[in-house]
Amino acid sequence: MPEPSQDPFPPKGVDLGRPSIARVYDYYLGGTANWAIDRELGDRAMEIMPQAPAIARANRRFLFRAVRHLMRLGVRQFVDLGAGLPTMDHTHAVADSFEFGTAKVVYVDNEPVAVAHSQILLEEKGDPKRHTAINADIRAPERLWRQVMDTGLIDVSQPVALLLIAVLHFQQLDENGDEIGAEIVARYRDLLSGGSYLAVSHVTDDGVPDDLADKLAEAKQLYAWSANPMIWRTHKQVDALFGDFELLDPGLTWTYAWHPEESDGADPVPDESRESVICAAVGRKP
Repeated sequence: MPEPSQDPFPPKGVDLGRPSIARVYDYYLGGTANWAIDRELGDRAMEIMPQAPAIARANRRFLFRAVRHLMRLGVRQFVDLGAGLPTMDHTHAVADSFEFGTAKVVYVDNEPVAVAHSQILLEEKGDPKRHTAINADIRAPERLWRQVMDTGLIDVSQPVALLLIAVLHFQQLDENGDEIGAEIVARYRDLLSGGSYLAVSHVTDDGVPDDLADKLAEAKQLYAWSANPMIWRTHKQVDALFGDFELLDPGLTWTYAWHPEESDGADPVPDESRESVICAAVGRKP
């Protein structure tokens, strides 16, 4: 994996005492907005599961295909929760490559590096009339939704595509230490207007080969050292995150198998044993 010869100076508020999942993910994708402590966790994870970068890339490409497919369905508003760092392309660039100048995107993260880099990227290559990045906590849906509305970019009374890509397998804990991820998603479903869409990708050990299940168990123990411990859900539990939303064909499936026709030609030939630990789906609110 690439490693800068000298780490960049961290933005104000960045905690380098523990690794950040956003920065580790950036490392997997070949980015440079990561620090030694993040690369240490990433390297240890790759010792357990050498497939980790390939899994991350497959997940990222699911995001690209989902955005293109939703644009094809007429969606022009995207709220990308836990958007992470702008490595390996990003939601607004994919939307603009489909139809330039029509999609509005709000990126949301509570990782200072992710927000800072997104803001810099959007200043250089975005459109402030259509794109922005905000610092908000997905565990507070109402407050976050008000922040989204305050940007003036998103009309929440109209259909919105809410993206929760590789977010929910990191535990969402309340002040008592209880995992509240499913409750949070239910609240976001309530906040979305009719005709809106929810896209989710999530690590699972359900149905994966035994050797990968063992590696996932080791990886979960390793990530407990980070600021963001992990949780695996079964396919049934991931499906339940959509509530009464109608899943688009092909329903809940592995990342590489979701609408492969939406590929831009850069997607790798899928290797199920390597890339089938993240399931994904997109649902539509009635």
